[in-house]
Amino acid sequence: KCSGLPLVSEHMCNPLKTTSLGTGQMIKHMLDLGIRDILIGIGGSATNDGGIGMLTALGFEFPDSQGRETGICGKDLERIASINTHGKHPLLDECTFRIACDVNNPLCGPQGAAYVYGSQKGASPKDITLLDNGLCHLSEVAAKKFPKPPGTSDNKDIPGAGAAGGLGYAFLEFLNGHLESGSDMIMDAIGLENEVINADLVITGEGKMDAQTLMGKAPAGVARLAKKHNKRILSFCGSVTPGSEKLLNDVFDKCISVTPPGASFQQASEWLQTSVYHHFIIPKKS
Repeated sequence: KCSGLPLVSEHMCNPLKTTSLGTGQMIKHMLDLGIRDILIGIGGSATNDGGIGMLTALGFEFPDSQGRETGICGKDLERIASINTHGKHPLLDECTFRIACDVNNPLCGPQGAAYVYGSQKGASPKDITLLDNGLCHLSEVAAKKFPKPPGTSDNKDIPGAGAAGGLGYAFLEFLNGHLESGSDMIMDAIGLENEVINADLVITGEGKMDAQTLMGKAPAGVARLAKKHNKRILSFCGSVTPGSEKLLNDVFDKCISVTPPGASFQQASEWLQTSVYHHFIIPKKS
């Protein structure tokens, strides 16, 4: 949440000017407390800085071609000429980072952080192009600093590298982190599979259902569990994006929007309580 969208008012959202610095400050605080095994959930960020804000808080430096500091935001990515690690926090090498990540997007390109999530964070089409170019540039500079053995996949292409505006990539490339499915992690922790086995019907949902829902998000994970045990799976959501119905119907038995056309969030919430909880009748199993 410390780099999350809820911290920025809607009219001020601009991933060119936001930073993941706060995430790095929290990690530094954990190190000061003696914590070495760190689990971080990423997603829902207001940032698209490739993690340079977080890394700056941990002692990494990203100077330009003149050796000057470039900044810690999305707009600064293309100015980076080199990476300095001499100020890297000395305790980072003692740490393990498990990263809960529910999307499978690469760092850059048509399915990358900027193009898929940039508009949600306030980026214009022009901004998205700039941000994507910046993320690609960061990966090129990092590849020179940390060359990979022949035949090794570049971290920018690993599913999840594009999560949280490239924060997934930063953990992989700079902190030797390991990306895990956050939804699988939580479902395992709460014993959801046993609940699904004993259920007649499984119900899930999220704010907006679209093609992104199927990119590793929690409702898709719940649906996989339901289908594994041949259970019906319904989803209640704020809205279903037009054009995505066929994709969603391949995974869910039915996706139901709780928002009447033109309704406000408050009206949708009231409709959900009165119409779904009190009047939605589910037939009993024969």
